[in-house]
Amino acid sequence: MENIRSGKSNVKFQLISPILAAEVEGENIANLSDTQVDKIRQGLLDNMLLLFRNQKLSDPDLIQFGKRLGELDIAPFGYTNNQKEREYAEMVIISNVKEGGTPIGVLGDAEVVWHSDNSYRENPLSFSLLHSIEIPVEGGETGFTNMYLAYETLPSEIKSKIQHLVIKHDITYNSAGELRRGFKHSSDPITVPGPYHPIVRTHPDTGYNALYLGRRPNAYICGLSVEESEKLLNLLWAHATQEQFTWHHTWKLVDLLIWDNRCLMHRRNPFDPNARRIMHRLQFSGTRPYHDPRALMKGRHPRTVG
Repeated sequence: MENIRSGKSNVKFQLISPILAAEVEGENIANLSDTQVDKIRQGLLDNMLLLFRNQKLSDPDLIQFGKRLGELDIAPFGYTNNQKEREYAEMVIISNVKEGGTPIGVLGDAEVVWHSDNSYRENPLSFSLLHSIEIPVEGGETGFTNMYLAYETLPSEIKSKIQHLVIKHDITYNSAGELRRGFKHSSDPITVPGPYHPIVRTHPDTGYNALYLGRRPNAYICGLSVEESEKLLNLLWAHATQEQFTWHHTWKLVDLLIWDNRCLMHRRNPFDPNARRIMHRLQFSGTRPYHDPRALMKGRHPRTVG
């Protein structure tokens, strides 16, 4: 573990694992200076994920912090059923709770498969922020995998093969496997709608390459037969989700996580449907993914070097 002081701003990052993530020690995000916010943004790029404990914040406080950190995004296609109206447009509720028979949020209590948030959009998200309001006694843990490291540890022949390939990201289902409103059921990866993004994605802020897979169901690699696409995707997914590339978070009340979707994937364990889980999420606007061949000259992200 390493303790990092960030100059006069006095923001301290305690590394959580050798793979990814750091805890920001003793800071209330509602009381940060501009310099501290800048340090946190850089710490996020350096560590891919930041954990803040004991953040007793109102939604307006959280939204105000989010606007200081980056440009907030309003979630599209969020409803898969009738859902309680949001109090704040910027705040997405992730929950299995119902009030008067109406869900107050999305994604329920089932397993949520590995994914990068909003990979089904032309411009996917940059950061995501999740704040725990109510949590079950067990279950609902969130896992993350380092896609910089997944890319760097691929066999050289696979890295060469995927260097200029693009993948289509299905828009019809969400990460809990629910059909989005306005779409029809489909299992044909060639015909399902969705944008194409490079499999090797250059991070626009750090300049390093990462593997970018989005979400497995209905994914398709452009230009390959379905059989060839499935074979290569199965290989890439098996590699990227190996335990040695991952870190898993067990939630405590009023924990706050911020992570970078451009270099991480995440998933959620299922939990007891009779338990209550309420999480408040902010999401941050991103740019269209691209691959820059010059990134190879930059080398490896520091958190991929043992």
